[in-house]
Amino acid sequence: MLECLCITGVQAQQNGETSQSNSNGAAEQKTDNNPSDEKFHAVGSPYVELDSWIYPAIERLAALGYIHSLFLGMRPWTRLECALAVREAGGKIESGSARSEEASKLQDALAKEFQLDLDALTGDKKLLIRPESIYANFTGISGTPLNDSYHFGQTIINNYGRPYQEGFNTDDGFSGYLTYGRFTLYTRGEYQHAPSAPGYSLPVQQFIAAIDDNPLKPPAPIAEVNQFRLLDTYVAANVANWDLTFGKQSLWWGPGEGGALLFSNNAEPIYMARASRILPFRFPWIFRWLGPTKFDVLVGKLSGNDYPPRPLIHGEKISFKPTRNLELGFARTAEFGGEGRALTIGAIFHSYFSYESSVNYPASQNPGERNGGFDFSYRLPGLRNWLSVYGDAMSRDDPSPLDAPRRAALNFGLYMPQLPYVRKLDLRVEAVSTNPPTSRSTGGQFYYHEAFYHDLYTDKNNIIGDWIGREGQGIQAWSTYWFSPRNTLQFGYRHAKVAGDFIPGGETLNDGSVKWSWLFRQDLSVSAFVQYEKWVAPILSPTPQTNWTSTVEITYWLRSRSW
Repeated sequence: MLECLCITGVQAQQNGETSQSNSNGAAEQKTDNNPSDEKFHAVGSPYVELDSWIYPAIERLAALGYIHSLFLGMRPWTRLECALAVREAGGKIESGSARSEEASKLQDALAKEFQLDLDALTGDKKLLIRPESIYANFTGISGTPLNDSYHFGQTIINNYGRPYQEGFNTDDGFSGYLTYGRFTLYTRGEYQHAPSAPGYSLPVQQFIAAIDDNPLKPPAPIAEVNQFRLLDTYVAANVANWDLTFGKQSLWWGPGEGGALLFSNNAEPIYMARASRILPFRFPWIFRWLGPTKFDVLVGKLSGNDYPPRPLIHGEKISFKPTRNLELGFARTAEFGGEGRALTIGAIFHSYFSYESSVNYPASQNPGERNGGFDFSYRLPGLRNWLSVYGDAMSRDDPSPLDAPRRAALNFGLYMPQLPYVRKLDLRVEAVSTNPPTSRSTGGQFYYHEAFYHDLYTDKNNIIGDWIGREGQGIQAWSTYWFSPRNTLQFGYRHAKVAGDFIPGGETLNDGSVKWSWLFRQDLSVSAFVQYEKWVAPILSPTPQTNWTSTVEITYWLRSRSW
C-alpha cells in the first residue's frame, strides 16, 4: 500500500511535478497538466477539528523531519491536506531514506485514519457520509475557578468558549460530515451544562466598569447554563484549489500549542465567510525563492459584545516556506463597524490598507482597530530531528511586529519531539507576553482593548486570541510520553502574571496537570484530565484560592458510508 504513497503533499498538489534542491534547501517544482489535477480540484474535504489527536501526531512527524508540506502556523488543515502529508511521510519511510520506529507508528496510525480521503482521489464514488463521533465530557471543579479571560484569566483554556463553574459541568455532543464531489457539509453540536455561581462583588464591578470605560453593571449571580450550541458548522466548496466556506469556524493562526495571539479556539467559533488555499503554490519569476505559499482570508462577525454590539472582523494571512525547514507567516486583522460606527466604503478600505492610528480618521472613514502579525518556525541545523523553535508576534496599528518589536506582543516556544535515550518522550515549552515595555501598555488599555471597542477581540466574552489576555505574561510546559500514536500520558505546567497597573495588586496563577488518553478499541477512546490550580488576586479574594479540575471524556467513533 505505502509504495504507492511516495509523493509529497506538495507534489500531490501539482501531480507530475519534479523536485530539485536549490542552494537554500527549497524544493524547486515544475508543474505539468495532468487529469488527476482535475480530480483533486473536484474533491471536497472538511477541516480537522483543532482539538483532534491528529494535530500533535502530525506535528511530531513534522518535527522528526518526515513532513515538510504542511504549514504549522495556519490551521485548521483539511483532511485531504493531512492525508497528503501522511503520504509524504510514508514515502520517506518506505524509500529507506529515513527510518524511525516512532515515525513508523505515527505514520501507520494516520494512514488508517485518512485512507478514505486518499481513496476519494482515485475512486469514482462521489458521496461520502461520515457520522464522525459521539462524545460525552464530564468536568468537576472543586474550588473557585477563574472564568474571565478579558480581566482575570481562565482555569480552562482553549476550550471553544464552553461555560464552566464550580461543581458539575458537562458537554455532550456529536460531529459528522458529508462530501459530494467538490462540496462539503460539516457540523458539530453539543449540549452544554454549567452550574450557577456567585457573581462579582460591587467593588469588582466598579473596577471593571472603570477600567473598560463602560456603564456600571449591578452585582448579580451567574445563571445556570443549559444550552445547545453549534460549534464548527459550515458548508464548503473546493473551487480551483481554494476552499470557500461559510458558517461557524475556528482558526489557529500561529505555530504554538498553548496559544495564538491573533486567532485560537479559546472562544466559541465565529460566523465567517472564508477562502483558504487548500494546498500551496509558487509565485513566478524571481519570487519562486519564497517557496511554497498559502493564503487564508476571512470576514466574520463577533457575537455577545455590548460595547459596541455586532462588530465585524476581517483577517488575511500569507505564509511562505523558503526552505524545507523554515516557515514564515505574515497576518493582519481588523475589528471594524458595529453599532454606532459607520460602515462606509472609506472605512472598509482603510481597515485593509491603513496603518495610522484610528484617531487620525474621521468617524465616517474610521478603520477600526487593526493588528499586524508575524510568525515563524524553524528546525535548527545540526538538530533537525531533535529541536524546533518557533514564535508568534502581534503589533497594534503597525503593519507588522517586525516594524515595532518593542511594542509587540510575543509568544516564543521550542519543541523537542524526542529526548535523548527516551525517544517516546517529548518536551514543549512556550512563553508569552502581552505587556511590552512601552508606556502605551498600561492599565490594560493596549492589547485586546481599544477606545471604541471596549470588548475588543472577544466573542461571547472570551478572547479569540491568546488566553494570556490583557497585560499578561506567562509560561507553559508539557511533556508527553507516547505509548502509541493514540495512547499518551502528558504532564503540564502553566504560570501567568497580570500587571499591577491593570489589575490592582496584580494577579498570579499557577497550575499543574496530568492528561491520559487511550484508544481502547478502534471505535472507543477515553481521556482523563486532572489539574490543580492556585491563584492570587487580591481584588477578587484577600487570600490565595485553589481549585481542582477533573475531566473524563468518552468518545465513540462512528463508521463512514460512501456511494
